[in-house]
Amino acid sequence: MKKDAKRPPREVTVRVPGSTSNCGAGFDTLGLALQIYNEVTLARAPRGVLAPAAGGSRQALPMLREVIAAWQAHTGAELDFGLSFRIEGDVPVARGLGSSVTVSAGALAALNELTGAGLSKHDLVGLVASIEGHPDNAAPGVLGGFCVARSDPGSGAYLDAVRVSVPAALRFVVCSPSLRMLTKQSRGVLPAALPYFDAVKSINSAAYLAAAFATGDYAKLRHSVSDFMHEPYRLPRIPGGRQAIVAGVAAGALTGWLSGSGSSVLCVARAADVPAVGRAMARAFRAEQTDGEVFPLRADNAGLKITRRR
Repeated sequence: MKKDAKRPPREVTVRVPGSTSNCGAGFDTLGLALQIYNEVTLARAPRGVLAPAAGGSRQALPMLREVIAAWQAHTGAELDFGLSFRIEGDVPVARGLGSSVTVSAGALAALNELTGAGLSKHDLVGLVASIEGHPDNAAPGVLGGFCVARSDPGSGAYLDAVRVSVPAALRFVVCSPSLRMLTKQSRGVLPAALPYFDAVKSINSAAYLAAAFATGDYAKLRHSVSDFMHEPYRLPRIPGGRQAIVAGVAAGALTGWLSGSGSSVLCVARAADVPAVGRAMARAFRAEQTDGEVFPLRADNAGLKITRRR
């Protein structure tokens, strides 16, 4: 008897890249997927069960409940089986590298496979963005590459994204201190209003950086980031953060920015400059009595991938 190829699987594993968002002044809009990953595994369990696999952590339970609720609301279907889950990988939690997106996107993609719901990657980005509240990490986490996401100006809902592949020659040196920065808390330090010309200068920087990525003219990234929207309010809360960006650029990086809401900072560099840039960034953190782990990374152009289905 032939096996039914269309029968939904009992277990699915999804690999999702971490990401850096905002990329300077592209607040809630720009994001870039990086070759650092988490894997999310969901397996069918008795109805009503939602629990970690043997030996796993329960930390992701609230997010998985939110994912299931979002999936049910979008599809209009009730989940007729329970789930066991396992989350593994290298994306640090609450460090501005999209760790929550790796979980929500991975779980949604796994649910999509387990149920045969047939959601597209566009649907997945929209669902992840609705959970996160913004699409800057959601788009690259699902689609890969450098993404410019568009949101509805009235509702804020995700509409679409322009995605650009990034070559391996361009590197991203992340320095991540052992300091957790929750996005919701970090948004609390932002002002309710900005001076008009601070907004103008930020728009100029974000548009120029996006154009450099879109055209592949990476030499134009040099000193391209000038943000007045969020970095002036967030970087002072990260001892050594601003100094690490400045030191990385002085050591040869093209530009740098606060990754998401932090605490990680990132510099963009040519391959030959990566070692010097990483050392300079780490030294700047140490000078402020802060340890920073250095990740020399490339862009991920694939986005989320189903790595196991059985």
